[in-house]
Amino acid sequence: MTCAPPAEAPTAPDAADTALAPLLLPHDLRLTPEQFALVCEANPDAVLELAADGHLITMTPTGGETGRRNTRLLTRLQTWADLQGGWEVFDSSTGFRLKDGSVLSPDAAVMRPERWQALTPEQRRTFPPLCPDLVIELASASDAGPRAAEALRRKMALYQANGAQLGWLLFPEQRAVEIWPARPTAGASAGAAPAPQRLENAMRLEGGDVLPELVLELEELWAA
Repeated sequence: MTCAPPAEAPTAPDAADTALAPLLLPHDLRLTPEQFALVCEANPDAVLELAADGHLITMTPTGGETGRRNTRLLTRLQTWADLQGGWEVFDSSTGFRLKDGSVLSPDAAVMRPERWQALTPEQRRTFPPLCPDLVIELASASDAGPRAAEALRRKMALYQANGAQLGWLLFPEQRAVEIWPARPTAGASAGAAPAPQRLENAMRLEGGDVLPELVLELEELWAA
């Protein structure tokens, strides 16, 4: 038997070329949450979410203004959480595996401590399999993609359907907020999704019974 000579080993790609390589995937690709986790691990610089039907949602990095607002927002949430004791705060890089099979990443999220403690160490290391108590998204009026108002409203509706107790959709350029309440789980209205309440020229937000003593002064976020 004549054996062909071994193929020459491929040359390792230059680090700069690797960093610039685009993420190319078939348009009809459908992933399970476990497969999605592997894709994220293999593409650490990509900003991705997973829809309930298994298709990838490619996000774009935030602009400077949104990034500054998000940092200030997280700082205020963490200060409140430290004063209250035990509440968990998550930034926009955290993906949550919702009960419908989607994996979504709010700009900011807060969770009751007992819910976090109930997770196994493995569940904490991967996408936590639950919906946070509070989810917050920052809209960009100039973005026609995943951060546009209608796209974020659909995302807020998914949080609501998957058990979020409270949602805040912030519109900095309009100085407005949409408050998304929890979906009722008991009584005659169980299953009905309540409509969000919009506040124009909003100056503050309060956590109410969901997040006691949480108050966000919005002027500093609008001006960020």
